[in-house]
Amino acid sequence: MFPAILAVALLLSRALASSQVLFEAATGLAGVVNPLPVGTYNPPGNVTTRALSSIASRDEFTSLAHPRFPGHRVRLKKSDFCDPTVNVYTGYLDVDYGAKHMFFYFFESRRDPSTDDVMMWINGGPGCSSSMGLLMELGPCNIDMGNTSSNGTLWNPYSWNAEANIFFLDQPVGVGFSYADFGETVETTEDAAKNVHAFLTIFFETFDEFKGRSLHLAGESYGGRYLPTFASYVYDQNQIAKEEGRDILNLRSVLIGNGITDISTLYAGRYEVECGTASLDVPFQKISTCVRMKMALPRCHKAMQESCVDRFDAIDCQAAVNFCDSELSTAYHASGRNVYDISKDCLGDGDLCYLETAVIRDYLNSPSLRSLLGVESPTNFTACSSSVGRAFASHLDKYAVPAQYYVAGLLERGVRVLIYAGTYDWQCNWVANKLWVDKLEWTGASSYASTEWRGWDVDGNEAGETKSAGLLTFATVRGAGHMVPHDKPAEAQAMVSRWLAETPL
Repeated sequence: MFPAILAVALLLSRALASSQVLFEAATGLAGVVNPLPVGTYNPPGNVTTRALSSIASRDEFTSLAHPRFPGHRVRLKKSDFCDPTVNVYTGYLDVDYGAKHMFFYFFESRRDPSTDDVMMWINGGPGCSSSMGLLMELGPCNIDMGNTSSNGTLWNPYSWNAEANIFFLDQPVGVGFSYADFGETVETTEDAAKNVHAFLTIFFETFDEFKGRSLHLAGESYGGRYLPTFASYVYDQNQIAKEEGRDILNLRSVLIGNGITDISTLYAGRYEVECGTASLDVPFQKISTCVRMKMALPRCHKAMQESCVDRFDAIDCQAAVNFCDSELSTAYHASGRNVYDISKDCLGDGDLCYLETAVIRDYLNSPSLRSLLGVESPTNFTACSSSVGRAFASHLDKYAVPAQYYVAGLLERGVRVLIYAGTYDWQCNWVANKLWVDKLEWTGASSYASTEWRGWDVDGNEAGETKSAGLLTFATVRGAGHMVPHDKPAEAQAMVSRWLAETPL
């Protein structure tokens, strides 16, 4: 018995080493609002629906509750953070009767907040903070690498809030500024979906100005697992709401950037990136290494298909993943290259590979900034939470439910899906994403297969290639790595603008 237990523990510990797809950050110091004492959660009745700007205060949180979610409430406050041209709000979703607290930022649209769509952005991991996407990629401001004071950000002309009202949500509990009074966290994507749905419902039900507005769920990396699951849960809850005569969330689309959606295609994609010409004109891996990888690929695919897909077995699946990692990932990790951008070396914080991550961590740990945001987390901000990563790894969340099945279900039910990928990413590379999209089983599969690839451009310059059929679009972004808005901000913004307008890329 004991050898078996030790074997499982060893397999799970190895799983954690590759379980987080991107990012980490830290917080600390005294909070602005004290957590509620245990057992004293008394949420107020619904705030009368009216304009968000007339309710929220800069000095204290305004609490919002909903009768359908007696154990949840949203607290928010106005802020002067990041974008002085729009209304900005920060706050918490309190869950489990005030024992857990999920942090969010909300930026109104620069264009027309009264009519523009609403988007929610999440980063990956599992366990990585959406503050990284905000301050490194698509937010209204980017971290100023030369200034870490309370004003240490730069205006981002390519922010996605030029196109939509946008949330950045730190989820699940334990990520970024989100925390639990007793340290517990969510352990599966399916459980995380319930809190995301509660948050969205409370917000849209409370504020008439946003009710019925088109909703888009967007993210990257482990978002390839999160987002199809979250969107499917929202859709299913919408059907229940319809039957009961209640308002629904107007879910319109899902956007996944360099996602990890079908784990079975990941290693074949990495081989093509390293040993083929999928990303660079000349393969960069040693010939002898490529030969070894080529020989291991069939065994890897067979083991993962049998143990992680056809018949999910936790021990056998993890053993298959360990074999694939050993044979098909070790050489790249030893190369010193950035796992998120094959054209760069790995720099900065550990395996996160970007100098910005440490600067963002220090910036978000500033007492003055935490006060401005209303942060009350008792811990220091870290870009990625190792405890959340371990919790998800212990349930083999990455492999337990093939997320592409959720994607197919959404397409069949009228939800648009955009899969985009930077061509220089190794971790969740574009080839792996193309492979699972190509074999996706849905009613539009034959039409998608027969559609020709075409170039798409921005300002007369080719940005990548794309193909589309029905509600599904796939797009590459040439020369971008794992974080497309970081590497190609103009192209990313143009892509999102066209997608929200429902025009071809």
